[in-house]
Amino acid sequence: MKKILSSVTIIFAILASANGLAQETSTTSSDSRGGFKFGVKAGVNLSNVYDEEGNDFVAENKTGFAGGAFLSIPLGRYIGFQPEVMYSQKGYKATGSNILGSYEYTRTTTYLDLPLQLQLKPIDNLTILAGPQYSYLLETKNDFNGNTSTTQEDDINSDNYKKNIFGFVVGADVNLSDFIISARAGWDISKSDSDGDSTKPRYKNQVLQLTLGYAF
Repeated sequence: MKKILSSVTIIFAILASANGLAQETSTTSSDSRGGFKFGVKAGVNLSNVYDEEGNDFVAENKTGFAGGAFLSIPLGRYIGFQPEVMYSQKGYKATGSNILGSYEYTRTTTYLDLPLQLQLKPIDNLTILAGPQYSYLLETKNDFNGNTSTTQEDDINSDNYKKNIFGFVVGADVNLSDFIISARAGWDISKSDSDGDSTKPRYKNQVLQLTLGYAF
């Protein structure tokens, strides 16, 4: 829970700074909230896991790439719908121990994320978004360092990863003319591996995402 609250706090700090910049750089152009937009964006994920179930499992944050495209579909001046397609690298850094000593490894899980978000547009340069997200696992990669045996590495690499994950996202976009600064916090509501134990931990992904986009 502390990780989740920290993510939300960081998001609001980023948005407050970006919204202040948008207000300073705004012009006298007409209100654009009723327009249909297509855009692309790219940035970084700061990812970790929560709700871990593993006695010897300690996770730390890792960074990854995020990029994709979005549609902004107005349903009126103040509300809209925004689906996205995102290539998203998540994961964590983990430490543990065995009879050989301590070890660490970095797991990178690459997903195709499909967030379906409701837009709330209280002012022209700020859009608040929230909605469900479907994630499809494309690839999992583990990089080991320390006292792991080949058997243990094979055991970790053979985890029964779930391909289909459901979650929730919340965040906001700050519009600077055709450029968009986006911040999102996302949490899985389904576990990544239903067969977890002390050496194969079960967990849920959580991600803080920051991107810069361009709308056409």
